[in-house]
Amino acid sequence: MEYPSKLIEEAVNQISKLPGIGKKTALRLVLHLIKERPESTTALSEALTNLRSQIRFCKHCFNISDHEVCSICTSHRRERSIVCVVEDTRDVMAIENTSQYTGLYHVLGGVISPVNGIGPADLTIEALIERLNTASSEIKEVILALSPTMEGDTTAFYINKRIKDLPVKVSTIARGVPVGGDLEYADEITLGRSITGRTLFN
Repeated sequence: MEYPSKLIEEAVNQISKLPGIGKKTALRLVLHLIKERPESTTALSEALTNLRSQIRFCKHCFNISDHEVCSICTSHRRERSIVCVVEDTRDVMAIENTSQYTGLYHVLGGVISPVNGIGPADLTIEALIERLNTASSEIKEVILALSPTMEGDTTAFYINKRIKDLPVKVSTIARGVPVGGDLEYADEITLGRSITGRTLFN
């Protein structure tokens, strides 16, 4: 594709690196930004810069946060005896949208995937175990809410093996979520029922 400007070509190349955006869509976005008022483009640029420089991860649950401890972990309305283990922040958002879960979370940051070179040490599994072993821990149940894929199941089995001797109940979400699917694409009713209808993990 021929571009009338090297600046446009560079912007298109960068934007097209985003998931789900090809060169044609990237070009449309770039041309749109050119037509916008300069302050609008500057605001977008500043928002992205602030995102990368200021975003943090909660020191307790590893959810994305603006502060050292996220709003869910600091909320007095959350049930502190239950922790829902999920792959990433998108899953937290999906479950929160159901309005049927009031406990805490633990974000793994991925799932075990030998093919992609991701092992247990690359996730926050050790931090979860340390969290459960803390003398002040109020946690009585761990919900393994991982996508029902081979990698998700492998991760769930590994975590269950590591914590099965601890004094906590280990459950998993009901399989209302389709096998091979991702939590973020499940509709809210199905996901909500999966949480409330969770079963013991075995």
